[in-house]
Amino acid sequence: MYFACYSWVQSKFQFAGERFFFSNQPYLPSETPPGLMDLRERNKASFRGNGKGTRKPWESVYDYDVYNDIGNPDKSIELSRPTIGGSHTFPYPRRCRTGRVTSKIDATAESVLAMGEYYYVPRDEAFQEMKRETFIGKSLLGLVHQIMPSMTKSLHEGHEEFQSFQDIDKLYQERIKLRDFEQEDELLRGLNISQITQKIEASINYGASIMQYAQPDILSKDHFAWLRDDEFGRQMLSGANPVQIQRLQEFPPKSSLDVEAYGGSLSAFKDEHLAGRMEGLSVEEAIDQERLFILDYHDAFLPFVNRVNELPGRKMYASRTILFHTGTGSLIPLAIELSLPDQKRVFTPGSDASSDWLWKLAKAHVSSNDAGFHQLVNHWLRSHAAVEPYIIATRRQLSSMHPIYTLLQPHFMYTLEINALARQLLINADGVIENCFTAGPFGLEISSAAYSSMWKFDQESLPNDLIRRGMAVKDASQPHGIRLIIQDYPYASDGLLIWDAIKTWVDEYVSLFYKDSKSVEEDAELQAWWEEIRMVGHADKKDAEWWPTLSTADNLKGILTTILWVVSGFHAAVNFAQYAYGGYVPNRPSITRRLIPEEGSEEYRELLEDPEKFFMSMLPNVQQATTTMSVIDTLSSHSPDEEYLGERMQTNWTNNLAAQEAFKRFSEQMELIEHIIALRNKDLTLKNRSGAGVLPYEILCPSSAPGRTSRGVPNSVSV
Repeated sequence: MYFACYSWVQSKFQFAGERFFFSNQPYLPSETPPGLMDLRERNKASFRGNGKGTRKPWESVYDYDVYNDIGNPDKSIELSRPTIGGSHTFPYPRRCRTGRVTSKIDATAESVLAMGEYYYVPRDEAFQEMKRETFIGKSLLGLVHQIMPSMTKSLHEGHEEFQSFQDIDKLYQERIKLRDFEQEDELLRGLNISQITQKIEASINYGASIMQYAQPDILSKDHFAWLRDDEFGRQMLSGANPVQIQRLQEFPPKSSLDVEAYGGSLSAFKDEHLAGRMEGLSVEEAIDQERLFILDYHDAFLPFVNRVNELPGRKMYASRTILFHTGTGSLIPLAIELSLPDQKRVFTPGSDASSDWLWKLAKAHVSSNDAGFHQLVNHWLRSHAAVEPYIIATRRQLSSMHPIYTLLQPHFMYTLEINALARQLLINADGVIENCFTAGPFGLEISSAAYSSMWKFDQESLPNDLIRRGMAVKDASQPHGIRLIIQDYPYASDGLLIWDAIKTWVDEYVSLFYKDSKSVEEDAELQAWWEEIRMVGHADKKDAEWWPTLSTADNLKGILTTILWVVSGFHAAVNFAQYAYGGYVPNRPSITRRLIPEEGSEEYRELLEDPEKFFMSMLPNVQQATTTMSVIDTLSSHSPDEEYLGERMQTNWTNNLAAQEAFKRFSEQMELIEHIIALRNKDLTLKNRSGAGVLPYEILCPSSAPGRTSRGVPNSVSV
């Protein structure tokens, strides 16, 4: 008999309550031995708390709250932020409750802790020491944007702007001597210094040259690949954000925004903007042949454009980009529409030097919009914030004896702590996202609007998402039950391998415990778990009709497969390629600071006189760029204790031999998938993952070494 603890040992002086640990024998509630039934209920109750008081670091209490701790009105009224979640205006998933005291200025806001103090997460969700000793731990993540002003001062001797492409290249070629660390030294000493931060402090004190940015993958095979239109399109299928592109199904595209508030619903695109570059096809023919695609951020950003553009040093458009799938397999942009509330401009590939630079500027604005939406919605919302309620409900409603708890447990490792760190350092007022991404203080409002308009649990499954975006159609004759519109779509084709493997594993596992629909319906813990996810964790969408009902074993399998996909394959796809593509600022600028000048204006003359300098002035400045680079370098890295799909840290995770055998088959399938992906990356007919200067698509290779590898699918959202 084996007892799996999976828990921190708590001091009797801090915690005087009962702790219960059960053996690795799974029991449905109805099968629980009579002698364990009371203990089972008492153990679950101990994780729920009473919803009152400030949570202590040693506690393991799980409860829900809204995002009312993003602003910091006590520091400055300018740092006030609206509560996100709990209202029709700003709907959002719930986070884990901490119970901190309210702000002195705003009674609806939770107070913000000082640097060096940590937001509460239940003790069993905390990083283990190995995790903390990597560049993902609290100390270093907090330091990133605190020490950056001194780094940039040392590097550029007072210059805030990149002056040229060569200036950016120096970041990867020269070691940076860090100096002028007076305030930052105090910060270091005030933190919980780990061995790594002690080494950094020593290096700083001796003025050692310790900082050099690694060359991003996008520069590794062809330094100028990012400039090409086909590479611009390729990244929408296999880059840092390959989950947004849609098939164009009507032309011109229409807006669903209020016409009175935002003008006509039709786009400014005309047939002539696309004509002549679609291999002899008309627009109608290209749509019928499923060869036109769109990256559409018009409705997502237009309601925020005026407020963003009123901020100093920030300029944005609402963008639409139409692309054509060529006969040779490339995806090339045909036209870009950049909109302000009172203006729409359309750009096409240049026919001379001046128009070519305007095209480069337009593509940079599109890439910046893509970077912002990726970070705020596809990354943070869909794979971090939306997942948090699943974890809280699992701890509160499913006993550790429950077989579904056992299935889910490794897929929730570290997520609550990484989310708490994000609230404290990344998405908070005056944090990294606000300082370094165009949306600034309106970032979470944009994320909330996306949650309201597009997030649906049933659409988070990979096949349903591909169908929703028009990137696939149902086809029972195909291996996955769908046909990809673009066969060479690396994220989708590799992702479907992962999806099917998870689906098979979940199917086999669930079938061991639930023989019919009645056993699902009568499982009180399971029903309470799903009810709490919908009614409490995602309360702002609780009445939506698309929620699956937990009435059959097949529905349970679908729900679990979707959750496991989101926290593993989906998160890997939108997270671990961030530095590979975003580490080179011109390829994926996190912020744009100038609009594109109108012909005849003073700014247009400035562009003509020195187009490279104008381009640089539109990109992030040195501090914004290097801060973003440091953060995404950290977020793109694997910890040495990372657990990947097909792996479990504890070999005795269950005593059910059939479950162990099913998991062994799942592990073997991960090895096979890795082999298939390797072969695909060598196939020169697949132009979106192979060829001269083209990066292979390895993000969904299940395994990885520690560090930043641009590959690996962890079990959980651990970074």
